[in-house]
Amino acid sequence: MPTRFDTQTGHDRHGFYPQAETVEDFQRNLAAVQARIAAACLRSGRDRSTVRLLPVSKTKPESSLRLAYAAGCRYLGENKVQEAFSKWQGMQDLTDLHWSVIGHLQTNKAKVVARFASEFQALDSLRLAEALERRLQTEGRGLDVFVQVNTSGEASKYGLSPEEVPAFVSKLSAYPALRVRGLMTLALFSAEAERVRQCFILLRTLRDQLRQSAPASIGLDELSMGMSGDFEIAIEEGATVVRVGQAIFGARVLPDSHYWPSEPGSGGGSSARPLN
Repeated sequence: MPTRFDTQTGHDRHGFYPQAETVEDFQRNLAAVQARIAAACLRSGRDRSTVRLLPVSKTKPESSLRLAYAAGCRYLGENKVQEAFSKWQGMQDLTDLHWSVIGHLQTNKAKVVARFASEFQALDSLRLAEALERRLQTEGRGLDVFVQVNTSGEASKYGLSPEEVPAFVSKLSAYPALRVRGLMTLALFSAEAERVRQCFILLRTLRDQLRQSAPASIGLDELSMGMSGDFEIAIEEGATVVRVGQAIFGARVLPDSHYWPSEPGSGGGSSARPLN
């Protein structure tokens, strides 16, 4: 069964990607995604080296992650911190494998992220920043973080509103264990490419404005935006990190509700969310 894509956004209309079951499958999928990244960079006049691919391994078993590692993956992104921590515990023999937590985090789980993650891409409150700082100081570690911004205006999505970001970022220098790298967003899930593009333009524009006023200790070089269905548009609009899961690992069996809460702070789900 061939994969069917929306020709404007690249969204897979039926959520179907063949499962990667061998190292060769992963190598082939990674090469295909890398080729798409390179083409998007070429179209937009960007250097390919300015875009980092973050493979997203959420819900996939350890055996699949080990195949991805054998194919060359050294960073893996996970939405649920307990799932990520369990995988980290089982794969500590792979000492050069790094973990990026990209999903919403409750403050009581900050201690878990502080133990093992190299990167956290969903910082959206000072309460969480304080909890992470406290635990990181205890662990004697630092953590790369991205501030999550809700660029679509959807109530079902986490992240600060664009208007809240300047004041929030100005306070982050008080947390030295948090190495702020940039901003992250989830775009609107839509077959209309221009509506998707506007989310990415908004994040880039916000980042450029923040650079003029943010404290010197705050890094704003990175823009994490774009997933399996829309990462090429994101690259055209300045993404430096693209979070790609299904195009590398294959389709997920569970519905979207497993990965994203339906309301900020709840545990339900929404089928309107874009998939990695």
